[in-house]
Amino acid sequence: MAKPTTKAEMLQAATEKYQELSGLIASMTERELATSFDFTKMKSKKEAHWSRDKNLRDVLIHLYEWHQLLLGWVAANQRGENKSFLPAPYNWRTYGEMNREIWSRHQNTTLEAARELLEQSHREVMALAETFSERELFEKDVFPWVGNAALAGYFASNMSSHYEWAIKKLKAHRKNCREY
Repeated sequence: MAKPTTKAEMLQAATEKYQELSGLIASMTERELATSFDFTKMKSKKEAHWSRDKNLRDVLIHLYEWHQLLLGWVAANQRGENKSFLPAPYNWRTYGEMNREIWSRHQNTTLEAARELLEQSHREVMALAETFSERELFEKDVFPWVGNAALAGYFASNMSSHYEWAIKKLKAHRKNCREY
Protein backbone atom coordinates (compact mmCIF):
# COMPACT_ATOMS: atom_id res chain seq x y z
CA MET A 1 0.00 0.00 0.00
CA ALA A 2 1.48 3.32 -1.07
CA LYS A 3 1.76 6.01 1.55
CA PRO A 4 -1.05 8.53 1.06
CA THR A 5 0.14 11.98 0.05
CA THR A 6 -3.21 13.78 0.01
CA LYS A 7 -6.20 13.97 2.31
CA ALA A 8 -8.37 12.26 -0.30
CA GLU A 9 -5.88 9.39 -0.65
CA MET A 10 -5.62 9.03 3.13
CA LEU A 11 -9.39 8.87 3.58
CA GLN A 12 -9.81 6.54 0.61
CA ALA A 13 -7.13 4.16 1.93
CA ALA A 14 -8.78 4.15 5.36
CA THR A 15 -12.19 3.47 3.84
CA GLU A 16 -10.93 0.71 1.56
CA LYS A 17 -8.93 -1.06 4.26
CA TYR A 18 -11.79 -0.81 6.75
CA GLN A 19 -14.16 -2.29 4.17
CA GLU A 20 -11.67 -5.06 3.42
CA LEU A 21 -11.34 -5.80 7.13
CA SER A 22 -15.12 -5.77 7.58
CA GLY A 23 -15.57 -8.11 4.63
CA LEU A 24 -12.96 -10.51 5.93
CA ILE A 25 -14.64 -10.57 9.34
CA ALA A 26 -18.06 -11.15 7.77
CA SER A 27 -16.64 -14.10 5.83
CA MET A 28 -15.14 -15.82 8.89
CA THR A 29 -16.69 -19.19 9.64
CA GLU A 30 -18.01 -20.23 13.03
CA ARG A 31 -14.96 -22.47 13.36
CA GLU A 32 -12.60 -19.58 12.62
CA LEU A 33 -14.42 -17.40 15.14
CA ALA A 34 -14.41 -20.12 17.81
CA THR A 35 -10.80 -21.21 17.36
CA SER A 36 -8.22 -19.37 19.46
CA PHE A 37 -5.37 -17.76 17.58
CA ASP A 38 -2.19 -19.81 17.68
CA PHE A 39 0.73 -18.63 15.61
CA THR A 40 3.43 -20.61 17.46
CA LYS A 41 4.11 -22.83 14.44
CA MET A 42 4.58 -19.84 12.16
CA LYS A 43 8.27 -19.09 12.68
CA SER A 44 8.10 -15.66 11.03
CA LYS A 45 5.48 -14.43 13.53
CA LYS A 46 7.83 -13.32 16.31
CA GLU A 47 6.49 -9.90 17.32
CA ALA A 48 4.69 -9.76 20.68
CA HIS A 49 1.26 -9.17 19.16
CA TRP A 50 1.30 -12.62 17.54
CA SER A 51 1.20 -14.23 20.96
CA ARG A 52 -0.85 -11.51 22.69
CA ASP A 53 -4.05 -11.57 20.67
CA LYS A 54 -6.09 -14.76 21.05
CA ASN A 55 -9.22 -13.98 19.04
CA LEU A 56 -11.05 -11.50 16.85
CA ARG A 57 -12.25 -9.50 19.85
CA ASP A 58 -8.66 -8.85 20.91
CA VAL A 59 -7.78 -7.50 17.45
CA LEU A 60 -10.87 -5.27 17.25
CA ILE A 61 -10.32 -3.88 20.74
CA HIS A 62 -6.70 -3.13 19.90
CA LEU A 63 -7.82 -1.08 16.90
CA TYR A 64 -10.53 0.64 18.95
CA GLU A 65 -8.17 1.58 21.79
CA TRP A 66 -5.62 3.04 19.36
CA HIS A 67 -8.43 5.09 17.81
CA GLN A 68 -9.17 6.35 21.32
CA LEU A 69 -5.53 7.34 21.76
CA LEU A 70 -5.66 9.36 18.55
CA LEU A 71 -9.02 10.98 19.33
CA GLY A 72 -8.01 11.90 22.88
CA TRP A 73 -4.59 13.19 21.85
CA VAL A 74 -5.96 15.47 19.15
CA ALA A 75 -8.85 16.75 21.30
CA ALA A 76 -6.64 17.51 24.29
CA ASN A 77 -4.03 19.33 22.24
CA GLN A 78 -6.68 21.31 20.36
CA ARG A 79 -7.97 22.47 23.78
CA GLY A 80 -4.47 23.69 24.58
CA GLU A 81 -3.45 20.79 26.82
CA ASN A 82 0.06 19.53 26.21
CA LYS A 83 -0.70 15.81 25.91
CA SER A 84 1.57 13.11 24.52
CA PHE A 85 0.13 10.59 22.11
CA LEU A 86 0.98 7.67 24.39
CA PRO A 87 -0.27 7.98 27.98
CA ALA A 88 2.21 8.03 30.84
CA PRO A 89 4.11 6.00 31.82
CA TYR A 90 4.39 4.58 28.29
CA ASN A 91 6.63 5.70 25.45
CA TRP A 92 7.53 4.34 22.02
CA ARG A 93 9.97 1.86 23.59
CA THR A 94 7.40 0.54 26.09
CA TYR A 95 4.11 0.73 24.21
CA GLY A 96 4.06 -3.07 24.02
CA GLU A 97 3.37 -3.06 27.75
CA MET A 98 0.49 -0.66 27.13
CA ASN A 99 -0.88 -3.01 24.48
CA ARG A 100 -0.77 -5.89 26.96
CA GLU A 101 -2.60 -3.74 29.52
CA ILE A 102 -5.27 -2.92 26.92
CA TRP A 103 -5.60 -6.63 26.15
CA SER A 104 -5.97 -7.47 29.83
CA ARG A 105 -8.51 -4.73 30.48
CA HIS A 106 -10.82 -6.04 27.74
CA GLN A 107 -10.92 -9.75 28.48
CA ASN A 108 -14.57 -9.41 29.55
CA THR A 109 -15.57 -7.33 26.53
CA THR A 110 -17.80 -9.30 24.17
CA LEU A 111 -17.05 -9.71 20.48
CA GLU A 112 -20.28 -7.88 19.66
CA ALA A 113 -19.33 -4.95 21.90
CA ALA A 114 -15.85 -4.87 20.33
CA ARG A 115 -17.40 -4.73 16.85
CA GLU A 116 -19.68 -1.87 17.86
CA LEU A 117 -16.89 0.05 19.57
CA LEU A 118 -14.63 -0.23 16.54
CA GLU A 119 -17.37 0.74 14.11
CA GLN A 120 -18.13 3.87 16.15
CA SER A 121 -14.49 4.83 16.66
CA HIS A 122 -13.74 4.35 12.95
CA ARG A 123 -16.52 6.80 12.12
CA GLU A 124 -15.20 9.27 14.73
CA VAL A 125 -11.62 9.11 13.45
CA MET A 126 -12.77 9.54 9.85
CA ALA A 127 -14.91 12.54 10.86
CA LEU A 128 -12.02 14.06 12.77
CA ALA A 129 -9.67 13.63 9.80
CA GLU A 130 -12.21 15.45 7.63
CA THR A 131 -11.93 18.54 9.85
CA PHE A 132 -8.30 19.14 8.95
CA SER A 133 -7.06 20.85 5.82
CA GLU A 134 -4.58 19.29 3.44
CA ARG A 135 -1.89 21.58 4.85
CA GLU A 136 -2.73 20.72 8.47
CA LEU A 137 -2.54 17.03 7.70
CA PHE A 138 0.53 16.83 5.49
CA GLU A 139 2.86 19.67 6.38
CA LYS A 140 5.25 19.32 9.28
CA ASP A 141 5.44 21.91 12.05
CA VAL A 142 1.81 23.03 11.64
CA PHE A 143 0.93 21.86 15.14
CA PRO A 144 3.68 22.02 17.77
CA TRP A 145 2.18 19.00 19.56
CA VAL A 146 2.78 16.76 16.54
CA GLY A 147 6.53 17.29 16.74
CA ASN A 148 8.64 16.88 13.62
CA ALA A 149 5.99 14.85 11.82
CA ALA A 150 2.87 15.35 9.81
CA LEU A 151 -0.49 14.77 11.48
CA ALA A 152 -1.53 12.55 8.55
CA GLY A 153 1.03 9.99 9.66
CA TYR A 154 -0.84 9.48 12.90
CA PHE A 155 -4.14 9.10 11.08
CA ALA A 156 -2.72 6.67 8.51
CA SER A 157 -1.00 4.64 11.22
CA ASN A 158 -4.21 4.34 13.21
CA MET A 159 -6.47 3.67 10.25
CA SER A 160 -5.34 2.11 6.96
CA SER A 161 -2.00 0.76 8.22
CA HIS A 162 -3.53 -0.64 11.39
CA TYR A 163 -6.40 -2.17 9.43
CA GLU A 164 -3.83 -3.82 7.16
CA TRP A 165 -2.10 -5.23 10.27
CA ALA A 166 -5.43 -6.71 11.43
CA ILE A 167 -6.17 -8.14 7.98
CA LYS A 168 -2.79 -9.91 7.89
CA LYS A 169 -3.40 -11.36 11.34
CA LEU A 170 -6.88 -12.60 10.48
CA LYS A 171 -5.67 -14.13 7.21
CA ALA A 172 -2.88 -15.93 9.08
CA HIS A 173 -5.46 -17.24 11.57
CA ARG A 174 -7.68 -18.40 8.71
CA LYS A 175 -4.72 -20.23 7.16
CA ASN A 176 -4.00 -21.90 10.51
CA CYS A 177 -7.61 -23.03 10.82
CA ARG A 178 -7.43 -24.70 7.41
CA GLU A 179 -4.22 -26.53 8.33
CA TYR A 180 -5.60 -28.08 11.53
